[in-house]
Amino acid sequence: MSKITFLGAGSTVFVKNVLGDSMLVPSLQGFELALFDIDPERLKESESMLRNIQASSGSKCRIVAYSDRKEALRGAKYVVNAIQVGGYDPCTITDFEVPKKYGLRQTIADTLGIGGIFRNLRTIPVMMDFARDIREVCPDAWFLNYTNPMAVLTNVMNTYGGVKTVGLCHSVQACVSHLFDGLGMDKEGVTSRIAGINHMAWLLEVTKDGVDLYPEIKRRAAEKQKEKHHDMVRYELMAKFGYYVTESSEHNAEYHPYFIKKNYPELIERFNIPLDEYPRRCVEQIKGWKEMRDSIVNNATLTHERSHEYASYIFDAMETNVPFKIGGNVMNTGLITNLPKEACVEVPCLVDASGVTPTYVGDLPPQLAALNRTNINTQLLTIEAAMAGKKEHIYHAALLDPHTAAELSMDDIVSLCDDLIEAHGDWLPKFR
Repeated sequence: MSKITFLGAGSTVFVKNVLGDSMLVPSLQGFELALFDIDPERLKESESMLRNIQASSGSKCRIVAYSDRKEALRGAKYVVNAIQVGGYDPCTITDFEVPKKYGLRQTIADTLGIGGIFRNLRTIPVMMDFARDIREVCPDAWFLNYTNPMAVLTNVMNTYGGVKTVGLCHSVQACVSHLFDGLGMDKEGVTSRIAGINHMAWLLEVTKDGVDLYPEIKRRAAEKQKEKHHDMVRYELMAKFGYYVTESSEHNAEYHPYFIKKNYPELIERFNIPLDEYPRRCVEQIKGWKEMRDSIVNNATLTHERSHEYASYIFDAMETNVPFKIGGNVMNTGLITNLPKEACVEVPCLVDASGVTPTYVGDLPPQLAALNRTNINTQLLTIEAAMAGKKEHIYHAALLDPHTAAELSMDDIVSLCDDLIEAHGDWLPKFR
């Protein structure tokens, strides 16, 4: 029996989308859906939810919850990863509160910046444990990574883990529709081309019937910047650098040195930047889950419609050999020619029975490649820190981070890193 294994299956709503979708796909009937999570209560809730969908849909998939990770992985054809190491409390709280003592403010802190660096450092050892298990019990499996920080973790699994890995993010899927909806433009029949790095990929081309839509997009965006809205950072980047970026304004506010500045507090108001946004979302999600639990876990008549998540479409394409196009995070094997070969890039990919085949992009516009490289520098030094176990590379990663370097002195950055290492305690490995 073929198997799809879900690591981090306590993420019940996400399990509902990925595995609930899979239960509705004809080519996946008969698959075992293997669930694993370190929280037995959340694991049981996800199992109950899937059994509810199975009862209403008549799916022929087999649902099994495992307490042993290696057994959950054994023989898997596909592995989905959606873990969060350290959770909101204590680790996300630490990532936000310790930097605040230095006057360093963040919005999301799950990708880059000082918070993203430390999220990587506590997650990479767990991912390496996954990789060891996969090489032993399911060496041919495809690993679908949904966990942030996307670029670094996908890079590590491919480069050091020896696992066939593609990183999947919603930002490419949502980019054009979000832009067009925000500007009141009709997205029907629009074609686009997107490439770059995760959370900083670029809408390189956007056309309809062969007509370039960028002039009209920029005209409307300039008008809209006269009023407050939730996409002001992205519109400003487009105005200055010429292209729209895939990930949200709250994320991009902390990927660059231009927006969150203690010496220019008016920028926060001007660009409508939601500081401490991710902790707020975490609190709301925890509260929302308590209210939602009964409606999906204890609902014997629960129904499900297939979502837009890539995972089930990838499984189906590989099983049926009917091609499907995704925006995937993969290693830069000459795909984007003016970004480092060591980087993980986000490019259009074709999926079929042969696996995930990335497409060639060539050079990005030079200003866009330059912006990407500022983030890649910190990503690669974070990987160096994790794999070499050297504290000095943590400092290097933080010293090269655009937002951190724009706000703090070199001595303060080193001191902040030391404080975060101490505050995280056993959530981090020991660094020399």
